[in-house]
Amino acid sequence: GINAEYMGNTQTGKLNLFHITMSKPTCEASAHFFGNFGASLALALANFGAAYGTAKAGIAVAHLGISQPHKVMRGIVPVVMAGILGIYGLIVAVIIVGSANKEGYSQFSGFLHMGAGLAAGGSSLAAGYAIGIVGDACCFAYAKTDKIFVAMILMLIFSEALGLYGLIIALLMNGKVVQNACEVPSK
Repeated sequence: GINAEYMGNTQTGKLNLFHITMSKPTCEASAHFFGNFGASLALALANFGAAYGTAKAGIAVAHLGISQPHKVMRGIVPVVMAGILGIYGLIVAVIIVGSANKEGYSQFSGFLHMGAGLAAGGSSLAAGYAIGIVGDACCFAYAKTDKIFVAMILMLIFSEALGLYGLIIALLMNGKVVQNACEVPSK
């Protein structure tokens, strides 16, 4: 808060000296909850996206293995790309937890970390959904013709990019966190 003290001449009313002291706000205990909740959101939502993409595309890869076994190694690309989404969530969660448990962690930082986790996790969830749908359809098509493979890779790259966008924004948001922005209350 801001504390102001008037140190002027009281008889003339003229201001001779005005002393201002600024103190940091008190740290809120809930800031750690919101920051760690952001880490949880990043990891959980990214892993939901990775799991959905892996399961949806994996079924099609299994079908590809039955009908065209020699194409399985190329057809497994959607499953690998879906798994990368979980790594995005893990990276963001580790970064958030690393800075969320320091002294002087403010409410602003907690909300910023929650938003970063939601950005990374939500983007990876959407990317996993897209990878699962594209991987499923394209693996069935790849079983019938090799001409679809390049188009499948391009669609998967653009689907994966959605998760990468969330990772980049989460890292930028983490860079805005202010350390020691508040005072830890004395016990």
